[in-house]
Amino acid sequence: MDAPDAAPKTNTFGVIAAGAGFGIAAVTGIAALLAGLGTRWGWWDYRTGFLILTCAVWGGLAAAIISLYAMAIALRNRLRRAIVFGIHGLIIGALVFGVPWYLVHEGRKLPPIHDITTDTEDPPVFVAVLPLRKDAPNTAQYAGAELAAQQKKGYPELAPAMLPVPPRAAFELALEVARRSGWAIVAAVPDDNRIEATATTDWFGFKDDIVIRIRPAGGGSRVDMRSVSRVGRSDLGANARRIREFLHQLTAGKTG
Repeated sequence: MDAPDAAPKTNTFGVIAAGAGFGIAAVTGIAALLAGLGTRWGWWDYRTGFLILTCAVWGGLAAAIISLYAMAIALRNRLRRAIVFGIHGLIIGALVFGVPWYLVHEGRKLPPIHDITTDTEDPPVFVAVLPLRKDAPNTAQYAGAELAAQQKKGYPELAPAMLPVPPRAAFELALEVARRSGWAIVAAVPDDNRIEATATTDWFGFKDDIVIRIRPAGGGSRVDMRSVSRVGRSDLGANARRIREFLHQLTAGKTG
């Protein structure tokens, strides 16, 4: 008796579900972007930003599941509009959930530290940056042997760069690479062969401070670097990546 009405009801439900999945996905996508940008722009602190992002991530998963279910109905009943909404909802929802999940998943494979250096026995020290970090939750003081052990376990390949040029030439080359990296140069002291800078992340606007130290070594120069986050227990590998990229560019541009 109710069979003739079943198909229209199913079709209507499929269209509504597809629209709902897409709508939720769109809202969570915007929320995920604003979670970081709002933190960067000073609308709220990073803890609030992480809370918004967490809600967006789970909302993205819900949107992907709803959209996938709606697509199954839409494909079976050839509902073109619902199929389009379902595809877009699934893609957006999967991205909102998948990208942060992947970053956190990969980050958990690394040690939960935020102070990385090429010299764990005698790490470069900050001078000019210290006033900028006075309200930062993370200290600029190196934590010692325990931190060094964690770094060596997680990033055993990190080592200073050896350049076949005098320290002053190495200083100029390092300063050029630092500027090219887009960092804000806080201090460049040729007499100490020391460079201090601050890098700001694109999304959340997190600030990580950098100090580069150059010393004579074997007729050339040894370049050590340290990168320290101002907030957060774990940097998800960001500081180590920054050091690797800097030293790669530095050695690629060295002169004989």
